[in-house]
This record gives sequence, structure tokens and C-alpha cells, in this order.
Amino acid sequence: MDAYPYALTGPISERALGMIVLQTDETIEQDFRRLFTVDETLIYSSRVPSGDTVSPETLSQMEAALSDAAALLPPAARFDALAYCCTSGTAMIGAGRVADLVSAPVGAVPVSTPLTAAVAALHALGVSRLGIVSPYVPSVAVPIRTAFEAGGFIVPATVSFGEEVEANVARIAAASICDAARALAHDNDLDAVFLSCTNLRTLDIIDDLEAELGLPVVSSNQALAWHMAQLAGISKLETPVGRLLQEMPVAAV
Repeated sequence: MDAYPYALTGPISERALGMIVLQTDETIEQDFRRLFTVDETLIYSSRVPSGDTVSPETLSQMEAALSDAAALLPPAARFDALAYCCTSGTAMIGAGRVADLVSAPVGAVPVSTPLTAAVAALHALGVSRLGIVSPYVPSVAVPIRTAFEAGGFIVPATVSFGEEVEANVARIAAASICDAARALAHDNDLDAVFLSCTNLRTLDIIDDLEAELGLPVVSSNQALAWHMAQLAGISKLETPVGRLLQEMPVAAV
């Protein structure tokens, strides 16, 4: 049978983002589909093995699998930015090490993480005193606080749900997250509240929380989208959630 002649065309869209998502994460891909316009930005994701429970040990174990996960992204795609989508994992492994591992099989592409993105976003918002809401046990929550302190923030207090089962994190009720943020803002002098973890469902509560608290509220997924848009030169987001996306220009860095 003779092959029928055909022509090749360009990629589906001009911009492409590559995401290394935890095997157990159910939330971040859904958030990114809402935040980015599908006609302007392609989003490809690969999964990295992650434990059913969250601990310093299971988070640190991902280091050995990050390059293999990145290598499973489409090799023909031209990526404008990459991300390792785990706030606490970045705190354990280190942002520099993560960037090296994720970019190794892909090439010279800028790499972000929720932690480095949040630090950049909060500085852009002029935040000094930060309260943190975390879903995890203290051995995981404390290194996140330490990372923000190392990033130049004063962290008067954190609130953690003490959860160690990752599947439960995506099912923590919005009302519980709001109550935790309210408690932080009520009891402490803060410039902003950070909702840590890419698996927390926070996108729908940020605007209302900001209006109630009178403070910027930044989440892992919102900050990561903002930072990746900057790295990739993406001009706008489909759903500008919170002061970060409404007031801070999304422009190439």
C-alpha cells in the first residue's frame, strides 16, 4: 500500500509549559486548566512517584525520580518553562537541586517551583510579615516556614492541619482552609497569608478571603501560575484570581 502524501504543520500553540506533578496530586492540573487560556498555552504534565503518606522521607525520595519524570515529557515539544509542582518537596530537596534535575533531560529551560514562585510573588506584593496555612504534620510544615524565613520573610505564626495522608489533602474542606486563614489573620499582625500545597483546593476561596481579611492571599498553585507565565512570556491568564494576578503584571522576567 502506498503512503498517502501529507504536510506537517506547527505546534498546537505558541507557548508550552511542562509540569512534574506528584502521583498523588489531584488539584494542580485542574487549577492550571482554569488559569491558562488553552489557545495560548499548552500544558504537558508528567508524574513523579510519591508516597501515600507525606513525611520528610517520602518527599526526599522524589529527588531520585525527578529527572526520569521530566524525561517523560514530550521530547518534540518546545518548553518555555518547567515546574516541579510540590511546595514541601522543594523545601526538602532544595530549589537549586530541583532545577538541575528537572532541566537535565529537557535542556536549558527555566524551572520554577511553588516555593520559589511564592517567594517571588510575595516580594512583588511587598509582603514582609507572612502567615502560612499548611495541611501537613510538623516535620513537613516546619521546613516550609524555614524556607520562607530564609527567603527574607518574618513568619509570626503558621497553622497546620496535621494531615499525613496525601489523598485527604485534596479533600480538606474550603471552610476549614478559610477558618485557618482567619485564625492566623486575627491573632497576628500580617501582611499576607500563604496557602501552602499544590493539592489544596484554594482557587475558589482566594478572592473572598482577601475581601474579608483585607490582606493578599497567595496559594501555591496561583503563585506558580504567575511565575511560570512570567518565565514563559505569557501575556495574560484566563482567570485572574486574587490581588497577585489582578494587580501584578504578568510579563516576561
